[in-house]
Amino acid sequence: MVVLNVWKNLALVSLGITMVCLGGCTETPTDQQLVVWRKQASDRNAEIVAEKAQNNQQRQWNLIIQGQTATGKTQTLNWSQLQDLATVNINTVDANNIVNPQKIFKFTGITVNSLIKQFASQKDITEITFVCYDAYQVTINIKDLLKYPIILAVAKDGQPIPREQGGPIYLIFPYTQYPEIRKNYDEGMWAFYVTHVIFGTEPAKVSIGNLELNLGDLDKLPQVNLTQNVGYRVWWPSGQVKLHGVRLGDVLSLAGVNLNTSSSVIVRGKPPVYRRNVEPIELVTEDILKCDILLATRWGEDKQRISAKMGGPVTLAFGDNCPSRTKNQRWVTFVEELIPQP
Repeated sequence: MVVLNVWKNLALVSLGITMVCLGGCTETPTDQQLVVWRKQASDRNAEIVAEKAQNNQQRQWNLIIQGQTATGKTQTLNWSQLQDLATVNINTVDANNIVNPQKIFKFTGITVNSLIKQFASQKDITEITFVCYDAYQVTINIKDLLKYPIILAVAKDGQPIPREQGGPIYLIFPYTQYPEIRKNYDEGMWAFYVTHVIFGTEPAKVSIGNLELNLGDLDKLPQVNLTQNVGYRVWWPSGQVKLHGVRLGDVLSLAGVNLNTSSSVIVRGKPPVYRRNVEPIELVTEDILKCDILLATRWGEDKQRISAKMGGPVTLAFGDNCPSRTKNQRWVTFVEELIPQP
């Protein structure tokens, strides 16, 4: 009797139900009732944990605005600020809802147009690039952003957008209201979990400890050319491309980093996936010294700058002479930091 009532009360407390026994509990629950109560309590506990995790995730989610900003500096909008700016509703189909592709949803968010007006320098900017947590990126012509209500959505039908549906920040296009926009921006342009908005292309800067190198610093180093396929296909021409840049080893020497046989270097880019401690892009000394590992800053016969649209201004490139353990790793886009490891 005591054990059964303990289980019963634990289940009811977990469900948020208060039970008071005056003079002792006399009703004995059946085994079937106990099973039901335990499952209800377990399900409710799981819901509470999931809700807490989602709320924590959203509170920690920022939108970083960079590139050709009005102040020339990085702007960071936290989750509370994003909620305040999310005043626009767009009723449209969800391009990624393959179960019911014709269903109309109400997305609530921030028009990119309003971000342009508030934060961009609006000088010589022709496109804006959206970078996602997993290093996915899409680029949109600024004329279309000013013409159409393309939004960074933070809610769907009044609820926060879960990660598996593109949230917390989901770039959406008003397909239903403006069906013609689909011609230039297909379903692949609906970017999940956006973390960065880049106006135009930002200046090249690579940090190594307390030292920050700009494009002028990199240009003073011996220049190397590679002609090969790019390790990621976003916006690059198909086939082989000529890349121009500097060897990673030369950059480290300029920074005064002395490599030994047991040391390595972690390469970090802007997307958060590159900044995780789990499975970093880590290069060993042997490969850095013996094969062409480049920080590429230009491309093509006329040595064009690598735009944000293509993952620039600095991208990590591996030459075909690198061993498979190296060249099969990700080419890091938007390279920002080199971290020597002892």
